[in-house]
Amino acid sequence: MSDYFSVRQTGAHAPAVTAHHPSAPAYWAGLLAAYALLALAIMYWRWGGTVEDSLHYFETARYLRGELPLSALTAPFPYRLLLPALAAYLPGDVRQNFALLNWVLMSGAAWLAALTAARLGYARPRVILAGLLLLVAVPTFWYAPYLLVDPGSICARTAFVLGVVSGLPWLAALAGLIGTAIREENIVLLFWLAVWLLFTRRRALPLAVLALAAAGAWMLAVRWYFIVGLPSYRWLPSWWMVQHALADWRSLLSLALAGCVVLPLALTGWRQAPQACLPLKSLLLLMALPPLYAALCVRVDGRIIWGLYPMLIPLALSSRWLERLLPAAHSRSAS
Repeated sequence: MSDYFSVRQTGAHAPAVTAHHPSAPAYWAGLLAAYALLALAIMYWRWGGTVEDSLHYFETARYLRGELPLSALTAPFPYRLLLPALAAYLPGDVRQNFALLNWVLMSGAAWLAALTAARLGYARPRVILAGLLLLVAVPTFWYAPYLLVDPGSICARTAFVLGVVSGLPWLAALAGLIGTAIREENIVLLFWLAVWLLFTRRRALPLAVLALAAAGAWMLAVRWYFIVGLPSYRWLPSWWMVQHALADWRSLLSLALAGCVVLPLALTGWRQAPQACLPLKSLLLLMALPPLYAALCVRVDGRIIWGLYPMLIPLALSSRWLERLLPAAHSRSAS
């Protein structure tokens, strides 16, 4: 049976793995610095904003600092505990801590996306483009500067994808576990990982099962030990909510702007993508289910597409629309 957790099996586009290239450390350090400067320039104008959901995360961080009572919190936002906790426990202003964390996470996510592209065998221009597709996007400008947990979730998902295509199930398991601590729906990553390892008959299956159990234990601990006493909440599908969403031009515009570049590129690159992208296709379809369910229950915006960028970008890099602009692969290293 095919083993898609092997670094050697990366499809027709695959050159030698670039991690040991003599110039790789300087190249990757410079790329990370460039992404960080670009992310800062994009995020600066809306730095540290708190509206709607972001206000609830900010209040969670303030609660952990002892500045607000538990009654001020609104479920389910306090259950997405990791990033508000880091913002609260780091020294300095909570708002600035949260915004700085999101900047670091977005910069890191772009860098990890570029590493993923290199592992898939794309040439240097497309490696750089991978990070640009993540950063030069309306959601990065509009949502990432706010005090939301989405940047952390996207960074964890990008690290998970890197672990999958690089043949590093331990990295995928760790990223899925951290991602679940940031946002509960990322436990689906670990479920997918366990099923995929079982399907490919990998010895790392116990690691994935252990990570899945640890993620479940974390969610229970947050709900019943760390944050106790909030009113219960339920997300129930509603036809009224669907009708409301279809009539909300702001939500529709947000969805269109979030998907107008990456989605068409991913669709046109679906069949041309390297063989190592095959597991990402099933992962993408599975990870699309939680936001689709959320769309039936609550107001939605472009973040539901933004959260799929880590799986969409590797496919988008194979788009035939890029063939005349950027080479797909070199016989030499991408770095």
